[in-house]
Amino acid sequence: MANAVVSRARVESRLDHLVASNRFTIAVVFPAFGALLLLASAERLLPTPLNFNPFLVLLGTLVMRLPLVAGLAPLVNRRLATGLGLLTLYAYAIEYVGTTTGIPYGEFAYGVDLGPMLLGKVPLGLPVFFLPLVVNAYLLCLLLLRGRADSPFVRVPAVIAAVLLVDLVLDPGAVALGFWSYASGGAYYGVPVTNYGGWTLSATVAVITLDRAFDPTALRRRLAGCSFMLDDLVSFVLLWGSINAYFGQWIPVAIAALFGLGLYSTDRFDVPPPPWWPD
Repeated sequence: MANAVVSRARVESRLDHLVASNRFTIAVVFPAFGALLLLASAERLLPTPLNFNPFLVLLGTLVMRLPLVAGLAPLVNRRLATGLGLLTLYAYAIEYVGTTTGIPYGEFAYGVDLGPMLLGKVPLGLPVFFLPLVVNAYLLCLLLLRGRADSPFVRVPAVIAAVLLVDLVLDPGAVALGFWSYASGGAYYGVPVTNYGGWTLSATVAVITLDRAFDPTALRRRLAGCSFMLDDLVSFVLLWGSINAYFGQWIPVAIAALFGLGLYSTDRFDVPPPPWWPD
């Protein structure tokens, strides 16, 4: 048991060092190149094998998730692992229902290969795409709300609202790229209102589950001491903000900028450039 604890601590330390030593590459370079590759794919400027290549999409997403994974790693105990496991099952189940029945997000279909599909309906990598969005919103709200976040009656609704704002950025950009589309379209850049009803449901389930799964004292301590823990949200702002800007979708751009402002106000939009970066 003692050896296992030491081994885990060593792995966590090495992961911290890896992320801290490559913050700029992970949080800035990857989303910048990711946006270029996705836009080039949408415009069919790349060779066919590279257009929306699912391996590249998943690899880029996993790299940008590294700061969050490293930040959460020391916090993972049986309770948090159970909570994340239940949310993974929920994500698969609700997406399967959604793609099969159109409930609760509205009738939609994937237009891009996102890798292996579970039961032919749901991308196997779905939790990698969805769960970090909720966790990032949770962490940012803790920083922004400060002492007011002690009350669950403030914390939980604020995080749910933040998750909905995340989707107000993500969904229009994804629809514009052709990742997925809604059968009846929608007033908000091709996204129907029903989608946000579904996101309200999923955000509520996810936020309440995480709220019960986290050790609040340990989470706040780790968040205060881990400077890169929200770098994944920095990547989100850069990636999806630039994609929406390319398509002239300015409301999502403005919302992405609000997230950037929130990160800046909490000293989390401070990714240092590497030594080789020009002054």
